[in-house]
Amino acid sequence: MLKAKILFVGPSESGKSVLANFLSESTEGISSYLPTQGVRILEYEKPNTNGNSKGAGCRFELWDCGGDQKFETCWPALMKDSHGVVIVFNPELPSHLKEIEMWYSCFVQQQQLLDSQCLLIAHHKPGSAWDTENLSLASPLNRLKLIHSSLEEDPEDVRMEFVKYFKSIINLLNESRDREEMSIIT
Repeated sequence: MLKAKILFVGPSESGKSVLANFLSESTEGISSYLPTQGVRILEYEKPNTNGNSKGAGCRFELWDCGGDQKFETCWPALMKDSHGVVIVFNPELPSHLKEIEMWYSCFVQQQQLLDSQCLLIAHHKPGSAWDTENLSLASPLNRLKLIHSSLEEDPEDVRMEFVKYFKSIINLLNESRDREEMSIIT
């Protein structure tokens, strides 16, 4: 079974833990806001992600990283051997739009990950207004896959977007493994 490490990063109070809990079907801390101290690691298993009967599936480690920059000294250790980055932000907070540029620079560019290994999530909190038209992102963020999420309005749409993202990560892992095997053979 493949194993993939996905980091959930972004500003404090953006919804990282809520999304990680939702995907892993965890009920931990679901009732009130508790800032993540450092990191929480949740597991999510996706059997048979190829869509065919062969393949053992994949186990995802969802690393829910605290959004407070006081943990910055820990970031290199968190990034080690990661396969993807999910940047979560609250689109209603202008400060988050600025902050996500820093998160992208630190967690995606410094690791030299491909843009396809990154997913940008504008997470709408319950009862918030949806304005998906007027969200302008700076370059290079405007090249990333952006999804709007609301677990109140469309939880299954959010889950399906994550499944697509996870499948793309699995494809990259399989391609990398195939290249490695071919280099051993030749």
